[in-house]
Amino acid sequence: MKDAIIVKRYAQAYVEYATDGVGLERIVKEFKDLKVILRSNSDLEKFLYNPQISYADKCDTVNSILKEYFSEPLRSLLKLLIEHGRIKHIIDICDYVRVMYSHGEAVEALLKTCYPLDIKSIQQIKKKLEEKLNKKMHLVLELDPSLLGGVQIQIGNTVIDGSVRRKLDELRQKLMTVEVA
Repeated sequence: MKDAIIVKRYAQAYVEYATDGVGLERIVKEFKDLKVILRSNSDLEKFLYNPQISYADKCDTVNSILKEYFSEPLRSLLKLLIEHGRIKHIIDICDYVRVMYSHGEAVEALLKTCYPLDIKSIQQIKKKLEEKLNKKMHLVLELDPSLLGGVQIQIGNTVIDGSVRRKLDELRQKLMTVEVA
């Protein structure tokens, strides 16, 4: 759990820091490329993870070998991770950035329905959401039979609930507050 928090914090802080200078698309590409390089070159990975090699030697290697492939902010992140003894998290940080930011500026939304929707309906929902929120959307579909009907959309911490289950719950609450004479 602690490792997941560390990975998330470093990844989010880096993306927030580097987006203006480097651009989100390049950030995602660099992390994908970095993971490929580390996985295909186990000697470099072992070198970076080795606690017996000095911080200065690792920084010199990062600057000399990776300079032509990666931006200065990414190389600075690698040096920061080395300095704080967290370089072992770099692969997880690469994965986190790829998963969370590979859609670019699009916002990920979870669309829940109790039955499969046709493509036209999904496109209409997506279009309405994009117009309403003025953002590009990437919809992830999920079937949830407990909704009984309608749809439920979750965007971050916001839930738009047009399900039959919610309407029945509201009706139940109203009926419970009515006094019978």
